[in-house]
Amino acid sequence: MIVTSAVRHVAAGTAAVLLVLPAPAAAAAPSARSVSVAGVVGEPTPPARQHVDPARLDRRGTQVQRLAGAPDVPSVSALSWVVADASSGEVLAARNAHRKLPPASTLKALFALTALPRHDASAQHTVAYSELTGIGDGSSLVGVKEGYTYKVSDLWNGVFLSSGNDAVRVLAAMNGGWEATARQMQEKARSLGALDTNVVSPDGYDAPGQVSSAYDLAVFGRAGLQDPAFTRYCSTAYADFPAGSWSYGIANTNRLLTGAGGVARYPGLIGVKNGYTSKAGNTLISAARRGDRTLVVTVMNPQGGGGLAVYEEARELLDWGFEAAGRVRPVGSLLPVRPKETAAPDTRTVTVARGGRPAEAVGGAPRAGAEAALASAEDPAGDEAASPALPLALVGSACAAALALWARRRRTGHREP
Repeated sequence: MIVTSAVRHVAAGTAAVLLVLPAPAAAAAPSARSVSVAGVVGEPTPPARQHVDPARLDRRGTQVQRLAGAPDVPSVSALSWVVADASSGEVLAARNAHRKLPPASTLKALFALTALPRHDASAQHTVAYSELTGIGDGSSLVGVKEGYTYKVSDLWNGVFLSSGNDAVRVLAAMNGGWEATARQMQEKARSLGALDTNVVSPDGYDAPGQVSSAYDLAVFGRAGLQDPAFTRYCSTAYADFPAGSWSYGIANTNRLLTGAGGVARYPGLIGVKNGYTSKAGNTLISAARRGDRTLVVTVMNPQGGGGLAVYEEARELLDWGFEAAGRVRPVGSLLPVRPKETAAPDTRTVTVARGGRPAEAVGGAPRAGAEAALASAEDPAGDEAASPALPLALVGSACAAALALWARRRRTGHREP
């Protein structure tokens, strides 16, 4: 009975104390602005990527969403063009972005993305006669000769600077053959989200059914800029090409890069690749950097201005893109659309979904400490605000007070007559 009464007093005292105590603050839900993805509490997260409607780029005509103060989009004659931010992949403006057209030698950018990683630049290769067969009439050549030995880097200089279809033939043979390389290029295009491209001839030579689009070429250019070797080759203006016991100089045919042939060099130009065939007309993937911003511009088949129009129209679009940055809403993205459950992480942005968990991080796993930081943000047991130390101490005090009260009453009861 005594024990039962004591328990009742303890319970009553504890309940009374707890009723007047403020409830511990709930563990704060992680904020989209302060969730740590680097193991450092309070580190701000980059803003979420702006929502864009990918279907907008399927529309005909010029697509742009200008904000106040944005410059007018230049009027150019190209059948198709795209201006995009190389870092975020956001398309700033475009015209007929997904129109399927012959790409000419700009397709060599996809060839490089496919074959470049497969051989060390310093490796040497002796050219066989069979590797130079099948080159199309009128093809651009760098001068690869049967029986000569070349470094792989020399052959890639021949591809990027002279747009040499002979160098492409040799590298494709080293890569498993012409047809195998075309299949690999097709797979690479699909993996990058470039769905307009159909590869028939890896060198870009006109072939029935071979097409790409300004959108896909921009995808290839952006992907190439993420590879230091690709960037080094496409930005090289001049090089020496071996010819046995001697060598001769070759110049990049991209006139925006060299400033040759009456075309002024574009400041900050990186590359990427130009092309021409009678069927494709002039095509160009260009990339340039100004300050902390890099743009990719693609131009396909200008209808006026002669053979130099492709460079001048690219210049106008680059100028517009740098001036309009921050004053237009994106009309699309160069990033591939993937199902959420299999979405690849983004190298440059971290998007925060509901609850503060990173939804995407293209190009790699979260930085060190990310998982632990996110786990502690979601687990109240790891939050100091939810520590049970204070409530337990108060409960103990309440129990002691209740026992003291019970003992006093018991003593008082013994003194009654």
